[in-house]
Amino acid sequence: MIALLIISLLGVKAMGAEILNFKKPLPFAVLLGLALAIGAGVYEWNHPVNISLFNNMLVFNHYALAFTISLCLITFLWFLLSQNYLESETAVTDHYALILFSLAGAIIMTSFGHMVMLFLGIEIMSIPLYVLAGSNKKSLASNEAAFKYFLMGAFATGVLLFGITLIYGATGSFDLIVISEYILQHAFEMPAFFYAGLILLIAGLAFKVSAAPFHFWAPDVYHGSPNVVTAFMSTIVKTAAFAAFFRLFSTCFHSVENSWSQVIWVMAAITLLLGNITAVYQLSFKRMLAYSSISHAGYILLAILAMNNYSAGAICYYTLAYSVAGITAFTVLQQVYALKGNDLIESFNGLAKRNPLLAFALTVSMLSLAGIPPTGGFFAKYTIFIAAINKGHIYLVLIAVIASLIGVYYYFRLIIAAYFKPVNDEAAIELSFQHKLLLILTILITLALGLFPNYILHLFS
Repeated sequence: MIALLIISLLGVKAMGAEILNFKKPLPFAVLLGLALAIGAGVYEWNHPVNISLFNNMLVFNHYALAFTISLCLITFLWFLLSQNYLESETAVTDHYALILFSLAGAIIMTSFGHMVMLFLGIEIMSIPLYVLAGSNKKSLASNEAAFKYFLMGAFATGVLLFGITLIYGATGSFDLIVISEYILQHAFEMPAFFYAGLILLIAGLAFKVSAAPFHFWAPDVYHGSPNVVTAFMSTIVKTAAFAAFFRLFSTCFHSVENSWSQVIWVMAAITLLLGNITAVYQLSFKRMLAYSSISHAGYILLAILAMNNYSAGAICYYTLAYSVAGITAFTVLQQVYALKGNDLIESFNGLAKRNPLLAFALTVSMLSLAGIPPTGGFFAKYTIFIAAINKGHIYLVLIAVIASLIGVYYYFRLIIAAYFKPVNDEAAIELSFQHKLLLILTILITLALGLFPNYILHLFS
């Protein structure tokens, strides 16, 4: 709760920074605030938790705190990535405020105890991103991305709200605990429209996590948005949406698992194969990352499908490892894009000769996304597979393994381009201090997650 207050106050401060002549120290204040929010989360973790606020509208238990700390850490790294971009914008303070309010919405999505708060959290997180997706006003692709994201987001929200309405009609409450108790007592008496509401909830949330067949918006929106905004969408939004997805279904709908598990099974299989196979054919690094992001949604769906003691830890660990690797990849992309003016994979040819640190960071990032040891991505997939196998989903795990092998092909294409492809222009790429620091930090975190996975996984045991 303290972290949410800090982030919200920072957002308000950022909005008034122009008037209060606080523009210059704002970047430092935001980084300090995020560090304080992480510290507050750790403090609350070590003190009596499971704090229920506003008649159970928000519940800050260990689950919510773990995701809150993870979200604040990813945002801290994101601000290091985006400093140059933000400083070049005319409305700097507006961009800071929009990102901070979006983060506040993401935190609400990890801690809601009431359907109304789930809806508010999604909207508080999404509306700033509709604006940020179109923040490159001179780019037609950016404008198209914002328009498409807004329309698809509004449609998904409508579907989600309809689902919430049907669940309320069947159970008589928006409170997660009350809904859970009602379903337990009337498991064999639920009306047909209750199950229709469940399917609509899955469809609405699948849009937010870009899972097939609700993924179609992601490639165009990711590709058209400014690079740093895409980095935020592909990390923070996915983490918050999966935290909300698991919280909702593990709390309310665990007892009627048989009525929705087959839907998730099919969705996960399609997402895994479609995301990875389509990524193979991409020539643009950014679009490849977009399809890669879709495929990773498929892996995380396995943990939701498993719905056992491993699931919460596996989702938190996976989203953290994926997000850190994603921030690294987008940092490298930002540097190459600034030099070449495009994001084609061939632009990464000979990167090791231009800047060895960038090439090494790209290698660690791709290895982690591919799930190769000793990176965090390896144990992320391992824990997900263990959770699914323990629930008996052997065939789905086999599909996931095949999808991972396909993924190795396109991730290694970047590593081969960086180290073994010839390049005509060997001009060195100079990095700013903050980007060097960011790359070193993300490399260390990725390796630490792979070498010491139990520090995260045991938090949920």
